[in-house]
Amino acid sequence: MESLYPETKTFSLTDYGIEDAKMRYQMSPEALQEEVLNRNQGQLTDSGTLAIRTGEFTGRSPMDRFIVKDDVTKDKIWWGDINIPFEEDAFDALYDKVTKYLSGKELFVRDSYACADEDYRLNIRVINEQPWSNMFAYNMFLRPEAAELEKFSPDWLIVNAPGFMADALKDKTRQHNFAILNFSKKIALIGGTGYTGEIKKGIFSALNFILPVERNCLPMHCSANEGENGNTALFFGLSGTGKTTLSTDPNRKLIGDDEHAWTEENTVFNFEGGCYAKVIDLSAEKEPEIFNAIKPGALLENVILDDAGMVDYHDTSITQNTRVSYPIYHIENIKKPSKGSTVDNIFFLTADAFGVLPPISKLTEEQASYHFISGYTAKVAGTEAGVNEPQPSFSACFGAPFMPLHPQEYGDMLKDKIKKTGAKVWLVNTGWTGGPYGIGSRMKLRYTRAMINAALNGDLDNVEYGTNEVFGLEVPKTCPEVPSEVLDARRTWEDKDAYDKQANELAESFKKNYAKFE
Repeated sequence: MESLYPETKTFSLTDYGIEDAKMRYQMSPEALQEEVLNRNQGQLTDSGTLAIRTGEFTGRSPMDRFIVKDDVTKDKIWWGDINIPFEEDAFDALYDKVTKYLSGKELFVRDSYACADEDYRLNIRVINEQPWSNMFAYNMFLRPEAAELEKFSPDWLIVNAPGFMADALKDKTRQHNFAILNFSKKIALIGGTGYTGEIKKGIFSALNFILPVERNCLPMHCSANEGENGNTALFFGLSGTGKTTLSTDPNRKLIGDDEHAWTEENTVFNFEGGCYAKVIDLSAEKEPEIFNAIKPGALLENVILDDAGMVDYHDTSITQNTRVSYPIYHIENIKKPSKGSTVDNIFFLTADAFGVLPPISKLTEEQASYHFISGYTAKVAGTEAGVNEPQPSFSACFGAPFMPLHPQEYGDMLKDKIKKTGAKVWLVNTGWTGGPYGIGSRMKLRYTRAMINAALNGDLDNVEYGTNEVFGLEVPKTCPEVPSEVLDARRTWEDKDAYDKQANELAESFKKNYAKFE
């Protein structure tokens, strides 16, 4: 088998059941980009950035994510619609079919790792069918030095075959695509989908099991940054709530934008070596750091280009979930290494499309646990088939699809850390104000940034608070650079009775959702 770097290749793909393959090992992003273009699998934008299309799937497929049920997992995983069991024998048979499919092909292999804290490092070997998938792995995982590759020993293997289509009846999958974690064999097996996010989320899900079970460390679906005083802020939120945007702040060093862990020593570390940001409606004015990170080496997904190669970030004709991955060093203001300490502030971000939650409120320990386990945001019309008006959406711990344990376990760990550290917790509505989606308007980004800055600077510590009667939330009455009427969600509605009705309906949705965890 041929490798670009034979001096570092100390393994054979036959070790993994893949025969007669041509191995392209540890290729640079420049070489991978050229390979993609030579195969006519992508095109360049006017800035020289590679743009590709992921095919049938432009997002994750949660119902096709499985975990092998065996002696390691059977008594620990929270089995159900989120963590769907898969038989050991079925996994072995499917793995053999995938490796036979990959045999004889030209494959792209990368050694990398997750977890910026060396004490928690997880070595990863990725085998990709497509060069752009391998470029994504370069961007998103941490990159070993050349000397580290000489003695590299993988802890986990990712086998990624977008072109392999499962036979649902024979292979015991739901349909032709699948993403399966095997904790005993330490393999993430992905097939039938070209969506690159499955690669990173597979390892994130694995760490969400490994870290709390084996290391008493809290894994988190959040972004993180650090101020000049060395204090860390965490930003939890589901897709589209502003995690990446709000943590990418020119006045604070970015630790990471999506996946972190909080240790017993009150330190925080990034799982990843890159960022995977939504680019819908992206502009240089609103999000300059992300906009400027899109340059050669970045990988755009499912965007529309004109004849001159200019990207139309407003065009959602392929998907609402247009994305870019880039190595974290494309952001100038980053923390090296990607670790922080002394967590002072935690922000739960929600895009409330009903327009009834306050734009910012301070939570008690009990409220923090409640809202963390609830993980609320709202779907708006057009984001999914069949969604014609706002719908409440709850995802436990702001990342239920990636959380193998019962949400209460993560919630108890977070509550314990808040108690020990005294970290302040804030609920921030980045969604609608003045009415629901279609009537009200989206909260201005500059107001949200001003509220977060005020919380970080301590400007909200000594102001007067009022209580939102429906949700029992403590809401500041004043905030620098934010009109006082904006802070009171009810005041922004012309029809106060309509606000009360909508707020009470949402409160009931919270109660109904939380009941399944009690």
